Amino acid sequence: MALLPFFTFNQPEAALPPKIKYYYQDPLAVEKLSQTLAGHLQELNPQGKQPIVVVCIGTDRSTGDCLGPLVGTNLLHMPSLPIAVYGTLDEPVHASNLTEKLAYIKTHHPDPIIIAVDACLGQAENVGVITLAPGALRPGAGVNKNLPAVGDIHFTGIVNVGGYMEYFVLQNTRLSIVMRMAQQIASAIYQGVCIVYKHRSIAVAQGLQ
Repeated sequence: MALLPFFTFNQPEAALPPKIKYYYQDPLAVEKLSQTLAGHLQELNPQGKQPIVVVCIGTDRSTGDCLGPLVGTNLLHMPSLPIAVYGTLDEPVHASNLTEKLAYIKTHHPDPIIIAVDACLGQAENVGVITLAPGALRPGAGVNKNLPAVGDIHFTGIVNVGGYMEYFVLQNTRLSIVMRMAQQIASAIYQGVCIVYKHRSIAVAQGLQ
């Protein structure tokens, strides 16, 4: 992907939107999400010294809640992936092991930049929307679970309607929409990270870093 005029990598932090959202079928969704992610990564890690870790939260035992593991699995199939990924269909990160996984990440990836991914429930008109925002997310909040906050940046995908019988709703979410959203989020993460690495490679080659 070509570097876009959007990136000067010396913009003030206020230039980056606090939160963006795109419907998963929007043809510009991956491009805009990846651009914004790259901007956040550069603001958080301008020297590129901190490792990037993606934590995809959810379980393969629930159709709606498997968004995170699907993102993680999709990422592992990306070529030359320069980041660490936790949370896949084979090894999910969920309520029962989240605290343990975060402790492991802290030990094995000193001072990481964490990109968190999780499914959520919302209003009917927002089902299918992918959001990206700086800061941590609170996994399990929609089903009244008290879990540790995760992430320096986070993606959420609104997979179904919330407000009533959340566990039942998650179990009865259409897999097709979850899979499509997972593909879009994984592509946005991969392309956003690649934009940053490509920029840094050019800067090093030009003696700018």
